[in-house]
Amino acid sequence: MLDKELEQTLVLIKPDALKLSLTGYILSQFSEFHTGLRFAGAKIVHVSRMLAEEHYAEHKGKFFYPPLIEYITGRLHYLNEPQKRRVIAFVYCGPDAVKKVREICGPTNPHVARDRAPGTIRTLGTLVPVKDAAGKAVGERMDNLVHASASDAEAEREIKLWFKPNDLMPYMHAYATEVSENLYYFKEGRLLAAYEPGSTCLLAPGDTAWKSDLQALRLLREGRAAACPLAAVAAKYLINEVREAN
Repeated sequence: MLDKELEQTLVLIKPDALKLSLTGYILSQFSEFHTGLRFAGAKIVHVSRMLAEEHYAEHKGKFFYPPLIEYITGRLHYLNEPQKRRVIAFVYCGPDAVKKVREICGPTNPHVARDRAPGTIRTLGTLVPVKDAAGKAVGERMDNLVHASASDAEAEREIKLWFKPNDLMPYMHAYATEVSENLYYFKEGRLLAAYEPGSTCLLAPGDTAWKSDLQALRLLREGRAAACPLAAVAAKYLINEVREAN
C-alpha cells in the first residue's frame, strides 16, 4: 500500500490558463501552506500529438475528442504561435493529494463549478461550442484551465506518462523504478533494438525508468502484448525532444 506521505497526483495548467495569465493564481491555490502538499516534480511541456492522444485515450471516438486534442496541444489558443503551445505539468505529493487537488480545482464543467463550488479554479473557465464540418453545433468543449488526476490509479498512469523517474527527486519516487540493461529506440511508431537514421533513443543501458515501462518494452520487443501501448511509454521520453509540424 502506498505511503500516504508519498501519495501523488498530476496537475496540468492548460493552454487557456496560460493565455489568460492565470499561472500564479493557480499555483497559489495549491500552496503547501494551504494544502500540506509538496512539489515532487515540475516541467514545461510542448505537448506532442502522441502525448495528447495517450493522455486522453479514454475519450477516443467521442465527438469532442478531436477538438480536445487540439486544445491540450495548444493549437486552439495559439494557432499561429507554436512557440507558445505548452502546458505546465506538476506532481504534487502528500496525504490525500488526489482528493485535495480535485477539491481545489472544482467540478470539471466550469458552469457547474460556478454553481456548486464557487471559489474553485474552474469557476474561471468557460464552455466553447464544438461544430461539425457543416458548422452545426454538436456539443461543447470545456476550457477548464487545469487537469487533475481523478484517482490514485489515474495519478500513477498519468504521472508515468508525463514524467520520467529522474524528473522527480529520488526521495519522491512513489512507484517502482528499474535500471535498463538494453538499448531501446523509437521510430515512426516502431520499437527498435538498434539505431536507425531518424530514430530516437528512449532508454540506454544504465538509464533509470519506471519498472512498468521496462516490463512493457521487453514484452513488446518480443512481439508480445503489454499492459500499455508503446506510445504510452515513448511519449514521455520524447517530451521536448523534437518539433512537430505546425
